[in-house]
Amino acid sequence: MRELRHLGAFSGLVELAEGRRGLFPDAAPGLALRTAAREAIGTLDLSVGDVRVERSWTTRDLSGEELSWSVGFGPRTHAYLLKPRDAAGRLPGVLALHCHAGMKWAGKEKLADGPEPPTPEVRRLREQIYGGRAYAGELARRGFAVLVHDVIGWGSRRFDRADMPERVLAQADDPDMSEADRYDVAAGHHEHVLEKYCTLLGTSLAGVVAGEDLAAAAYLRSRPDIGQVGCVGLSGGGLRAALLGAFDPGVAAVAVAAMVSSYRELLDGYVAGHTWMFFPPGLSRVCDWPALVAARAPEPLLVLYGERDQLFPLAGMRAAHEAIGRHHPDGGYEGVFFDAPHAFDVPMQEHAFTWLATHLHRS
Repeated sequence: MRELRHLGAFSGLVELAEGRRGLFPDAAPGLALRTAAREAIGTLDLSVGDVRVERSWTTRDLSGEELSWSVGFGPRTHAYLLKPRDAAGRLPGVLALHCHAGMKWAGKEKLADGPEPPTPEVRRLREQIYGGRAYAGELARRGFAVLVHDVIGWGSRRFDRADMPERVLAQADDPDMSEADRYDVAAGHHEHVLEKYCTLLGTSLAGVVAGEDLAAAAYLRSRPDIGQVGCVGLSGGGLRAALLGAFDPGVAAVAVAAMVSSYRELLDGYVAGHTWMFFPPGLSRVCDWPALVAARAPEPLLVLYGERDQLFPLAGMRAAHEAIGRHHPDGGYEGVFFDAPHAFDVPMQEHAFTWLATHLHRS
């Protein structure tokens, strides 16, 4: 076997593990796969409680609320709910799921503006991967009620630096960095610690985040002003969208941007650039990643690929596209390749907005 980047002389481990453990099966969509995957990643059963409206505001064309709730542990979750300013009756709902991007100081603020202007760090990130837009607001202007919530480790659910190990904090002591950037460096190292705790507790970071997203989706559907509910996300947010779609049959449409490749093609140097959320222990024995993305077949699924995505090999994206298509023989899946890097830029957003409008209804 040829040597793989980042494994070198130990590359034979891949062939040995595949032969003895059985990895990356192209499992068929359906309840059996969804149940097995949900168990493999240790998805927590959580619910939203004690919902409060912290504040509200209006702009020229939008109305917004900052909500907070408890999922039973940690700081209260804060979320933005955005609607068209003059909206009446039930609206189709969308969970806009924030990305990872190595930036945990902010969560919901990456995608949505509150009453205050975005911070320099948030503006920088939006320019890099979102075409400079707070896309949740753009989506709300198209007639949707858009909910953007923080999850464990991000924004309102950040870890206190005092609770991080000293060796983690030592990685983020550059006095020339902003407070937000220092936190993000520390949080990147702390994610390894958090995954260890999650694994020891019989879950995973992906399982905890999926539990929080499932609770948020259930809350959004429970509101009398909301009709059908879909979800959309880029990168780590796309991972969250895929898991939510696989585990929640009440989600009517799922849009994933820049987060789909077969696992096998990632082995040659692409693993290190991703979050632990993408590699929950045990999942690779249940299915390949595209199989889980397609587990909701034949329900509506949109996947947007960037042909110049630096985090995924083009061969892995094309293999995933073919696999997902096989699992949707009667339609329901749309996969679109854009001339784009790892991003959810304006053309990709516009495509997703139109697609969501086609598949989500008020009731």
